[in-house]
Amino acid sequence: MNTRPHSLFTSRTVGEQPTRHGGNGNGVTLLIKEPANCDSEGQQAGTVRTLVAMPAYNEEAYIAKTIVGAQQHADAVLVVDDGSKDDTVRIAGALGALVVQHETNKGYGGALQTIFCTARDLGAEELVIIDSDGQHNPGDIPRLLAELRKGNDVVIGSRFIDDSNAEIPAYRKVGMKILDTATTIAGTNLTITDSQSGFRAYGRKAIEAIRISDEGMSAGSEILILISDHRLNVAEVPIRVRYDIEGTSSENPVSHGIEVLMNIVRLISLRRPLVFFGIPGLVFTLFGLGAELHTFSEYYRTAEFHYVLFTGGFSMLILGLLLVAVGMILYSLVQIILQGQESAGRVASDSSPIVTFLHAEGSEVAEERAPHPVEGVPE
Repeated sequence: MNTRPHSLFTSRTVGEQPTRHGGNGNGVTLLIKEPANCDSEGQQAGTVRTLVAMPAYNEEAYIAKTIVGAQQHADAVLVVDDGSKDDTVRIAGALGALVVQHETNKGYGGALQTIFCTARDLGAEELVIIDSDGQHNPGDIPRLLAELRKGNDVVIGSRFIDDSNAEIPAYRKVGMKILDTATTIAGTNLTITDSQSGFRAYGRKAIEAIRISDEGMSAGSEILILISDHRLNVAEVPIRVRYDIEGTSSENPVSHGIEVLMNIVRLISLRRPLVFFGIPGLVFTLFGLGAELHTFSEYYRTAEFHYVLFTGGFSMLILGLLLVAVGMILYSLVQIILQGQESAGRVASDSSPIVTFLHAEGSEVAEERAPHPVEGVPE
């Protein structure tokens, strides 16, 4: 099923006016100088039921096969080109995909931001995100969609179900488990086996709820945190991922994993300051007190004063108390911010106008409460 959503994009001005091209007339390219501001976009009537989207960066070798495979299971295929220097955009446009092109490389998280913004613009009911480098099999898309249509809000393609992880290198398994644990500590209450899977399907409720802020590879973990915050229903289905394809990553997997872990740690510090700062602070405080007590007990028993032990213990005591104080202050600030966001959300929900969507003939088809200002709705 082909779609031609050109009219949907004409209401969107991000960085500069849209530029369309494509030999068959189906390709659309938007040059974006800054990340799209989803909050200022108007809501679209349901135009695309199933949208398959993929971030792409210099993927000319494999993207054609991925697009053709995805088109068999979708109403439209979206390619977010993240500043490629090869023929990725030309190939995607020639195959009839919708193409959103970043003028500069914004990273995996930046590409996901654009995907979710565009999915909301298109009124997509189902969004499947798949890698464009050939590692994911588009033939697994129906499996994710079938589980999504059972009433789940998010479906994750897992590499650790039904022995589907046999081909994963051992060092990758260890790294993934570490990242899974860090993601759980960051604030997810989800019971999942593969937090780093990039093959996922989202329903309409999840598409509207997920607003990503991170532009790095840890955006996948941030999405899980948002899923947990909004209490969305999550399921997993087994998938197989190919690791025999050369050139699927321009980064060393070890340094890449460390970078993702550091970003997740940053999320933990922002979301759970009492855990991140308070627990280490409490440990330092206890060790410091212990060192001080031992120093004075030894002084009274032997009349010898251990200056090194006293100085070290006093330093740990001060550091521990500072960390505990920082954790408590940040926790209070986070709670104030969250309460403010909840209050603002309730006010926006109560005051948002009713918008009636019309057919071309002028007949009314649906009434919906618009989450954005009326002037953001395209005429």
